[in-house]
Amino acid sequence: MLANYIEQIEIESLWSGRRHIRWQLRPDVNILSGVNGMGKTTILNRLVSELKALNEAVPSTSLREPRSTSVHITLAPHEATEVRFDVVRSFDNTMIPTSLAAKVTDGIIRSELDWHLYELQRRYLDYQVNIGNQMIEILTRGGADAQQEAMQVSRAKTDFHDTIDSLFSETMKTIDRTSNELTFLQYGERLSPYRLSSGEKQMLIILLTVLLQNNQPYVLLMDEPEASLHIEWQQRLVTIIRKMNPNAQIILTTHSPALIMDGWLDAVTEVSDIVVED
Repeated sequence: MLANYIEQIEIESLWSGRRHIRWQLRPDVNILSGVNGMGKTTILNRLVSELKALNEAVPSTSLREPRSTSVHITLAPHEATEVRFDVVRSFDNTMIPTSLAAKVTDGIIRSELDWHLYELQRRYLDYQVNIGNQMIEILTRGGADAQQEAMQVSRAKTDFHDTIDSLFSETMKTIDRTSNELTFLQYGERLSPYRLSSGEKQMLIILLTVLLQNNQPYVLLMDEPEASLHIEWQQRLVTIIRKMNPNAQIILTTHSPALIMDGWLDAVTEVSDIVVED
């Protein structure tokens, strides 16, 4: 059974066995803040590792059974045994070229953001096919409201396109809506997403990740997503994600106060507030 969200995270012995973490989470937005070295990324990484292990476990395994790990999570509902989740990180390191990567991607992948985009492009194609099939099925079935129902199926994709176009408007980039792949138009020239700036790639990756979950309950984990984003995008980020998928539980780490400017101050937790000393 899939969980709707994570209720609580407990991590034992995060710092040399002397301090532990107990974090009660909200079902909507959770922002972890703290100075460098406080363990924000470590907490997120430990959580991601546990979620991966949980989803790979035998389906009959109960969360109430002892687990050979120092990370314990409580899900809602409590009988859930799996969590649908995505992870977005902010790094854009240059990738070491390999013969496999060059063969698979025709040399277009030069950084880790590019690789993430490449993987999302493949998922986006599947998403496009599924949306198209749903619309054909509705229109074939017919009925007085068939056309309106078919348009509603594609509403999330249209809203995603409109949002990206609005965010990229200053550089005159728009999504090519005639293409099955995700490509852009700028001054009449076709532009691949790999030619975007780091900030544009980062925003595109985040919002495309949200779109591909198709409005289902899931957990979106982000490690300092504000990196490369200018301040206006930082201010709008959480609100845009929540509008695209109100069922998403957001868990993110940040250094930027801009991320909480749009009404999310009460969603901020300092690392020091969730530390339990021995």
